[in-house]
Amino acid sequence: MQGPARAVQPDEVLKDPQLETRARDLSKDLRCLVCQNQSIDDSDADLARDLRVLLRQRLVAGDSDAQAKQYLVDRYGDYVLLKPPFKTTTLVLWLGPLVLLLCGIWVAVGFYRRRGAAQGETEASIPLNEAEQKRLSKLLANERKR
Repeated sequence: MQGPARAVQPDEVLKDPQLETRARDLSKDLRCLVCQNQSIDDSDADLARDLRVLLRQRLVAGDSDAQAKQYLVDRYGDYVLLKPPFKTTTLVLWLGPLVLLLCGIWVAVGFYRRRGAAQGETEASIPLNEAEQKRLSKLLANERKR
């Protein structure tokens, strides 16, 4: 049997080690709805405890792993899964980060293009005064001699 998780309380642990192992394995894939990016196995939130107890009740009642997990999904939606399935209702969860990354790249490229064009215009549009022109001519002459 696996070692006890930090959040699982002694009164939650099932007497049957096989059922407890199944419950632990399942609870690692279920999201704490309060903590969001923490499994119910790791979360100390009251709702996570309630979900752990509910999951164990379903297993003791004879549900398979898939049935117990589906019961929680039916009750709380795909959001309760740490790895939601790829389907139309979860499309934003899967493609959202990619779309945001592409938008960020597009904005950055546009910014640097405009910045480069603006710098080129600024440098080309400022005429040199007479002293700068003489200095530039000397520098170029010295460079040609090398």
